[in-house]
Amino acid sequence: MKNDPSLVIERGLKVLANERREAILRAVERQGSITVKALAEEMGVSAVTLRQDVRELAGQGLLNRVHGGATALAPDASASVPAEASAPVPVPAGEKYAVGLVVPPGGYYYAEVIRGVQNAARARGVRVVLTVSGESLAENQEQVRRLVAGGIDSLLLMLHPGLRPLEEAEQWLSTLEVPAVLVERRAGIQAGRLEQVASDHAYGAALAVRHLAGLGHDKVALVARIESPNTALLSAGHAEAVKTMGLTPGPEFLISTTGDAAPADARFEEVVRAVESGEVRAALVHNDIDAIALVGILRARGLRVPEDLAVVTYDDEVAELSDVPLTAVAPPKQAVGAWALDLAVRRLSDPATPLAEILLRPELRVRASCGADRRSDA
Repeated sequence: MKNDPSLVIERGLKVLANERREAILRAVERQGSITVKALAEEMGVSAVTLRQDVRELAGQGLLNRVHGGATALAPDASASVPAEASAPVPVPAGEKYAVGLVVPPGGYYYAEVIRGVQNAARARGVRVVLTVSGESLAENQEQVRRLVAGGIDSLLLMLHPGLRPLEEAEQWLSTLEVPAVLVERRAGIQAGRLEQVASDHAYGAALAVRHLAGLGHDKVALVARIESPNTALLSAGHAEAVKTMGLTPGPEFLISTTGDAAPADARFEEVVRAVESGEVRAALVHNDIDAIALVGILRARGLRVPEDLAVVTYDDEVAELSDVPLTAVAPPKQAVGAWALDLAVRRLSDPATPLAEILLRPELRVRASCGADRRSDA
């Protein structure tokens, strides 16, 4: 059977919006500023649509909205400009440090982390200079080089997921010229003097499994996107909780847009068949958008949530907006950003202080999709 057409259209619109907004960020980073009229003509979209995109990006703290267009949060020299010509980062009176924040393009997940960094920086009188990471190691190295040449005191790094080659990336990170904190990323054995702040995603997955087991489910499936930097940790936490609680191991449905793993529609069809056969009665789904899509497909096939499938989603960005409000594990995104900024300031204020690796625990927010009464289980 085919998917609900309205659901397919909705998902397609979300993809198009993300692509437009990533293009806007790239244009702002490349040119320093854009006008809505010119960029709308270049992209072949209406000025009204682009103006709304700019408003959304400004609300996420990713650019400055000005009359008729947008500007970068901070001046950023072109990659063709030599390091010695990089403009110094201005630190206004009353601001002691300037911290560079490198984030991946697009993705709703990072907006809350950025907001946490901003709030902590404002409270501490720290200037934050944001740049969007490239997809290659060379692009990331160049962006960081320009930030450092411009006078940045410290770096907060949310590098592009799956940066390759991984060994070279870890080696590069261990030799940075200024103190750095990895944000929502984990370093390998080459961590060097990198500090780290992240959500404890393994704990979050275990929290979901424990909650579903408490509702009587002895098998919990995992549905996740293989490209996510958090999927391996979610899988580990899921497996450990199943083993510790003596549950029956549930299947993993891994989604991918590239490589050998199946695309979302194929994986969702596998989940539907498993629910129809009675093999799967509970699932942890990463992320909210995929969980909402899966719920729509199940209901279109005459299956009920939570009666036929109890669902817990991982992220809690839009989980409450689902037709069946989704029980969700919520990583503490704003707190991760705030702790990262605090670590950077602490290192600058006292270079001799011990290096830190901090994991912050997610919380469970109970709604209708799991079949439990509304309560908190943390």
